[in-house]
Amino acid sequence: MNPLTILLVIAGYFALLFFISYLAGRKADNAGFFSGNRSSNWLLVAMSTIGAAISGVTFVSVPGMVATSGWAYMQMVLGFTVGQFLIAYVLIPLYYKFNLTSIYQYLQQRFGMNTYKSGAWLFFVSKMLGASVRLFVVGEVLQLLVFGPLGVPFWVNAIFTVLIVYLCTFKGGVKSLIWTDLLKTCCLILSVALCIYFVLRAGVNIDGWTSSSMTRTFFFDNPKEGTYFWKQFLAGIFLVVATTGLDQDLMQRTLSCKNPRESQKNLIVGALMQIVVIGLFLFLGFLLYSYANQTGVALVNAEGMPLKGDDVFPFLATGNYFPVIVGVLFIIGFIAAAYSAAGSALTALTTSFTVDILNKEKDTNLTQIRTWVHIGMAILMAVCIYVIHLLNNDSVIQTVYKVASYTYGPLLGMFCFGIFTKRQVRDRWIPLVVILAPVITWVIDVNSAAWFHGYVFSHERLILNALMTFVGMLCLLKKSNS
Repeated sequence: MNPLTILLVIAGYFALLFFISYLAGRKADNAGFFSGNRSSNWLLVAMSTIGAAISGVTFVSVPGMVATSGWAYMQMVLGFTVGQFLIAYVLIPLYYKFNLTSIYQYLQQRFGMNTYKSGAWLFFVSKMLGASVRLFVVGEVLQLLVFGPLGVPFWVNAIFTVLIVYLCTFKGGVKSLIWTDLLKTCCLILSVALCIYFVLRAGVNIDGWTSSSMTRTFFFDNPKEGTYFWKQFLAGIFLVVATTGLDQDLMQRTLSCKNPRESQKNLIVGALMQIVVIGLFLFLGFLLYSYANQTGVALVNAEGMPLKGDDVFPFLATGNYFPVIVGVLFIIGFIAAAYSAAGSALTALTTSFTVDILNKEKDTNLTQIRTWVHIGMAILMAVCIYVIHLLNNDSVIQTVYKVASYTYGPLLGMFCFGIFTKRQVRDRWIPLVVILAPVITWVIDVNSAAWFHGYVFSHERLILNALMTFVGMLCLLKKSNS
């Protein structure tokens, strides 16, 4: 596709996005920014949550993984569904009971200020790193398709990418996000569905899809493999509880519903919708690889090296193999997925930093403080994106994701201890536990193959990290609950 054509598509999409953001957020106050005034429709929130949960990385990675692991990812998605039910019926009543603006305020009320600050900083680090990596992937695609051919350097690209996210959220916060994410989710689902339609029209033969290794879903044969069913399923449960239920980003929009019952309906419907959406992505991946195999299209880059799974969808969609509309749909869907996740992350970072770290929720100048914090978060995110670009290699990106995964373990451990016990702990020592738990988990992780007869940790490190945190808090029990 021509870079100018792609740029026009992006410009048209964002013009519509800004218009919706303006309408939704023009009368928003601080309560509207942080919590949507607790008046959001549960179905709208469910739709927007799908858009927030599926990033640009997901958009290109899920179709690309079918060549190596089939539909194994669906095992984890089933775990996500169970985890969503746990969030709905364990965490949501708790959050509404305490009327929380930030979910980490629960840790303050349950344990004390040090535990509260530890949770807030854990979220801040993980979300900033995760959001920056996701936007970096967006920036790389835009650099490849648009800015690079036009001679624009990457640092301009990074500023442009974050500026778009900022402009979509600076006024209305959560109130704007719910409506803009509704548009993004509709674009995302429509783009994937129509891509499937046009690929099928290209003459792909799917007669053998049920027997293909690319559509194998359940793996029960080898517990040491990363695709083993119980490994993926249990990891999915714990991951979604930690990264959704204990994440200010996704909980912020959920808590904008009128009452706990509406929030619960939002989570359950959203979980069921996610199964369908991920299924569409996986089916599309099977179709793309089948098309390449049946037509003899070489999945190689300009240097003749085999494409990574993440590159297959953009390569075929924008490479004139299908009608132009497929490329347009890919760009819209990719941008919708990427900016939806980034917008909600930026709003959540602003909320958490203002409320949890600065303790400015009741400040008379809250609007001004929130505005400057929002600008600061956007600038920091742009800097992180550019640093990741300068260090760009797969190991750096994987390391960033790994570090972010470690930070959710202590959060899960602290919340589990608070919910499932009634004991008090020595609050001042909790930051030490939050540091030691990931360190011990890391030591076990790097030595797992040698210590456990070849067993290699994957997503289970989150569970281990939470367990270490829980044990650490047990070691800090007060002798009296007084």
